[in-house]
Amino acid sequence: MPNPQNIFTATVLGLPRIGPHRELKRAVEAYWAGRLDAAALHEVAAGLRTVALTAARDAGLDSVPVGTFSYYDHVLDTAALLGALPERVAGIDDELDRYFAAARGTADVAPLEMTKWFDTNYHYLVPELAATTAFALHPEKLLAELEEARQLGIPARPVLVGPVTFLKLAKSVDGSDLLDRLPDLLPLYEQLLGQLAAAGAEWVQLDEPALVTDLSDTEQATVYTAYRRLAAAMSRPALLVATYFGRLGAVLPALAETGVDGIAIDLAAGGAADVAAAAALSDTLIVAGVVDGHNVWRVDPDLALPVLRDLRAGGATVAVSSSCSLLHVPYGLDTEPDLEPRLRSWLAFGAEKIAEVRVLATALHDGEDAVAEALEIARTAVADRKADPRLRVESVRARLAELDADAISRTPADERRVLQQRRLNLPLLPTTTIGSFPQTSRIRVARAELRKGQIDQAEYDNRMRAEIAEVIALQEEIGLDVLVHGEPERNDMVQYFAEQLDGFAATANAWVQSYGTRCVRPPILFGDVVRPSAMTVEWSTYAQSLTAKPVKGMLTGPVTILAWSFVRDDQPRADSARQIALAIRDETVDLEAAGIGVIQVDEPALRELLPLRKADQAAYLAWAVDAFRLSTSGVADGTQVHTHLCYSEFGEIIGAIAELDADVTSIEAARSHMEVLDDLNAAGFDLGVGPGVYDIHSPRVPGAEEIERSLAAALKAVPAERLWVNPDCGLKTRHTEEVVASLRNLVAAAQALR
Repeated sequence: MPNPQNIFTATVLGLPRIGPHRELKRAVEAYWAGRLDAAALHEVAAGLRTVALTAARDAGLDSVPVGTFSYYDHVLDTAALLGALPERVAGIDDELDRYFAAARGTADVAPLEMTKWFDTNYHYLVPELAATTAFALHPEKLLAELEEARQLGIPARPVLVGPVTFLKLAKSVDGSDLLDRLPDLLPLYEQLLGQLAAAGAEWVQLDEPALVTDLSDTEQATVYTAYRRLAAAMSRPALLVATYFGRLGAVLPALAETGVDGIAIDLAAGGAADVAAAAALSDTLIVAGVVDGHNVWRVDPDLALPVLRDLRAGGATVAVSSSCSLLHVPYGLDTEPDLEPRLRSWLAFGAEKIAEVRVLATALHDGEDAVAEALEIARTAVADRKADPRLRVESVRARLAELDADAISRTPADERRVLQQRRLNLPLLPTTTIGSFPQTSRIRVARAELRKGQIDQAEYDNRMRAEIAEVIALQEEIGLDVLVHGEPERNDMVQYFAEQLDGFAATANAWVQSYGTRCVRPPILFGDVVRPSAMTVEWSTYAQSLTAKPVKGMLTGPVTILAWSFVRDDQPRADSARQIALAIRDETVDLEAAGIGVIQVDEPALRELLPLRKADQAAYLAWAVDAFRLSTSGVADGTQVHTHLCYSEFGEIIGAIAELDADVTSIEAARSHMEVLDDLNAAGFDLGVGPGVYDIHSPRVPGAEEIERSLAAALKAVPAERLWVNPDCGLKTRHTEEVVASLRNLVAAAQALR
């Protein structure tokens, strides 16, 4: 146990960094565009850090995380810290430009792959390592941020990704077992711990969420050896190993035996199973994550406080914390003055969660009377939420109860394929895009003018029709085979639907970082889901009226809507998914009735919600697949159903992708070099597939010959009759000139191979 004077009582595991009004996003993008220099960018960043750190201290946290700030991604920051950026960026002299080149690429340099951070909607950059990678410590950024915090009088706790998680998340480019590199990496961590101690850090947090996944006996032994060595370092701060997103199980007591000083456990995501074992660890500070950092509901003090007391009664020394970093929730409710007051009273964003941590810590250590008013407000809100009639709509529940197995099945794919080709008459290697086109300044201006009341809805709709007409004409001129309407009317692929479905609430400024400068406003699913009216039919039919080529109806699938929302915690996710699926099903039926022959139901988040433990995965995949099939099985066999998946490690869900039974599946493959196709073949996948050949998360324009090579590689795994040609993802975030050039090359490559 560390010196009692150093033990803290209230903390969070990380802070958001994008800015409450996306200040960092705007500054970074201005730097990329050459409108802001590096000094000005660093000034914006320092200002955001100062505000965040002082607010956390002033709210009563007696240990504040530092080093969680990032210009793009904290895993990429760790790679830079350890001298492990890819060799292909080494020729870029400027340190910041070299960092951004690894993140997003340049005209000449391919970026690192990007995938989901465990079971969240945050994306991290995947480090590329080999048996020969030479690690070297570059601690300047972390040391500077520690000194900055200390100058502000912050009780600072430096945070970085731990060595096991860093190696587990990295990609082996030579097939070697990266955990074998742990002996090479640990000396750098030991050196860094000494430098942080010398710089005044009393605690250091090493994030190890990989420890809540399934680990082999060998891997568990490796974890023990690694932390035994770090704990034995002669000169170091107290060590907090932070785990989150699940339960530790047998790893918990073994980790405690290494001599680390504190262990953070996630009590909001399955970690309740660890309470008994944690309570017995009298020599280790237990940082109890009872405030959910991954969702937005108020903590129920009558659930949280008994857990905290059980921990302490067992002999543990307890600090109260968020369950994970607050990176995953909006900054604070003060940016949302127009939320319905009743709903607002049920919520806690980042600032409110910090306050909850302090209230619970005070109640635990000083008694409930010390915070009686705050606890009463919380209890009243929790009770009010339970009593709201919108949480149970009997008409929806009755309709779902009446569904049978036929509601989630279609006729065999071979029979459907014949009918669809007869209707659509598509060439070999048909070309298409994933859905969205660049959101032009005209679209943003129109949206702002509508919001301010400067134009009415009719004028806004007219402007959106003009955008659709322009996108349709552009696609015809480029030569694409299956068109899209470009989605100019949509602010976000989930929020757009949430705004039209009862049971959801949309926000105005509740931004959360998805990756880099990409931010989203996850809607809040608070009640049973009802579709009052058609949501997309008018736009899709207008687009179809402008062309003889098929236009895809574009929908977001039930699992993705669920994954990219803040969801109910008062009923199983499977129940919410079925309710959303029923609404999407009704929309597909209406699109088909309006003459739309191709309907895409996107499920990019299918992998994201996969439980981290294998024992829990089959049950999730069963209800996720059923929800998708419920949403798509209401249309006739001649209607072609597409789906889209992106930026995840798909190996663990290949079987489920096949079970979706979509006629065509487009899937990210540009950064991963078509690796997913072999996995699909191994699973017996025999439906249409469109592996992405254009990485839309990079400004690079792929040449026609490059795309042709990618397609040639794909044709080795997929017969031409089943292969589609498309980008990795929607084009919303790209510039028009990049998109037009890339799509021209895409069409040229497909035509050459035909």
